[in-house]
Amino acid sequence: MTPTLLPGSDRQTDPSDFRVFLQLVWQHLGLPNPTPVQYDIADYLQNGPRRLVIEAFRGVGKSYITSAFTAHQLLLDPQLKILVVSASKIRADDFSTFVQRLILEMRILQHLSPSAEQRNSKISFDVGPAKASHSPSVKSVGITGQLAGSRADLVVADDIEVPNNSATQFMRDKLSESVKEFDAILKPEGRVVFLGTPQTEQSLYELLPERGYETRIWPALFPQHHDLQKYANRLSPLISARLSSKKATPGDPTDPLRFDETDLEERRLSYGRAGFSLQFMLDTSLSDADRFPLKLQDLLVLNLISDSGPERLVWSPTPQNLIQDLPCVGLRGDSYHEPYETSPNFSEYQGALLTIDPAGRGKDETAYTVTKFLNGTVFLLDFGGFLETGYSPKTLTTLAELAQAYDVNHALVEANYGDGMFTELLKPYFAKIHPVTTEEIKHFTNKEKRIIDTLEPVLNQHKLAVSKKALLKDFHSSKNLPPESALHYQLAYQLTRVTHQKGALPHDDRLDALAIATAYWTQHLALSAEQAIQRRNDRLLKDDLDRFSKNLPVNRFGPRKIKKLAWMQV
Repeated sequence: MTPTLLPGSDRQTDPSDFRVFLQLVWQHLGLPNPTPVQYDIADYLQNGPRRLVIEAFRGVGKSYITSAFTAHQLLLDPQLKILVVSASKIRADDFSTFVQRLILEMRILQHLSPSAEQRNSKISFDVGPAKASHSPSVKSVGITGQLAGSRADLVVADDIEVPNNSATQFMRDKLSESVKEFDAILKPEGRVVFLGTPQTEQSLYELLPERGYETRIWPALFPQHHDLQKYANRLSPLISARLSSKKATPGDPTDPLRFDETDLEERRLSYGRAGFSLQFMLDTSLSDADRFPLKLQDLLVLNLISDSGPERLVWSPTPQNLIQDLPCVGLRGDSYHEPYETSPNFSEYQGALLTIDPAGRGKDETAYTVTKFLNGTVFLLDFGGFLETGYSPKTLTTLAELAQAYDVNHALVEANYGDGMFTELLKPYFAKIHPVTTEEIKHFTNKEKRIIDTLEPVLNQHKLAVSKKALLKDFHSSKNLPPESALHYQLAYQLTRVTHQKGALPHDDRLDALAIATAYWTQHLALSAEQAIQRRNDRLLKDDLDRFSKNLPVNRFGPRKIKKLAWMQV
């Protein structure tokens, strides 16, 4: 190998340093020398951990850099086996074709060209010095293709997550399971490199650190200081160091040789605020705020009793009323809060309702909620679900016992499944344990849209109070389920992950039961707490006046009569 001079260095360096090799590739392609950010990515590829994730702004050239890295690894060791995986087979083939072209065209790599007896296609090819093996030197495959049976020293997962395979929770779960196959493919001491742009906070890339991967992020602009916490410790040290040393100002381009300030501003206008934040700043928080409309911080969380509630609750999510002893499964930055102010006066609830969403099919739950109503606020006292068959005597008995425990005399049952059979089976249990008037309700609109349209205005107005004890029970209710699906059955998880996308949630039974209850109470929500308290005070005054007039002493002219003034006529 011919030594060359690495930019920024006063010494000759060997092409065994990938940054030097990258410069040679860029020269071959007729490109300017790599930018500092591109060199930084190259250094991380060569010297980073065995399992790493590279998140860099769109257009920085991370796929080109990693293609060159693949060729460089074969230059250093022609016996390596490399597997390239992308969301589509075409994308993976383009990656391997580029590597193949570099080998054929660059003089430093031409000795790696396959011989006539070796594999030589864009799907899979060998390099000349490679010994006979079942596995080719380079193989490309789509994430949904035939991964089983492959063996590799290096797995490159290039943009395996795209909107088409991550739009719903079912798709995300399927993708998450697919990449676990990499561990079966990988040889001892092998490496896995993920390249990509996250689509949401639920992105596969956000889960990988839990599986032992290290993530490094290169945004297009230096982040504002108040946004640094969003990147945690994942921001590239090159960018962090320049910010801390004041060699760069927040909002400046991190790679001006690639995209200057004017170019990035044009892209911001083209992509929109959310799109630019996601694609160029690698910040999922704005995207998720727009996509996931329901927040736990909009709830009023407190200890509730079954027969009466506070007459008035005031919401304000201050640090002082943050609940820290309640596990929170909301999106990043979301949290539970107690009411900022709670009225010391309690009144009997003005209504009570049991809602039931019978299990439809597969692993759905028979879900229920117990809600009560007072002064314009819905109080969620209890909720949960049963995985056993919804028609089982145990489930039906428990539902009737819940109605008895909370003194509920009205039940709403979703009748979309079974054509009313569930209600007919439930009625005898109510008759035996606790009398309840049962009403069926059917829905024919998009479920996700109906749930969001019902709950969003109620949450935005902070008219939903939830029992702290019920939320804790919800968190522990799925602890005996497999870890990969346990969260999906929790109401708090369902509420914060529902979107307008059909099939957004693998399970939505508890959330649907809450939406049914909230829709029932919505007609009463127009009554403000202040109006209700005033009405109650007027009613109490009227009762006092009635008692006063009836208890006046009798004289010889007969009982004294008091003419009620107009303001007394309540």
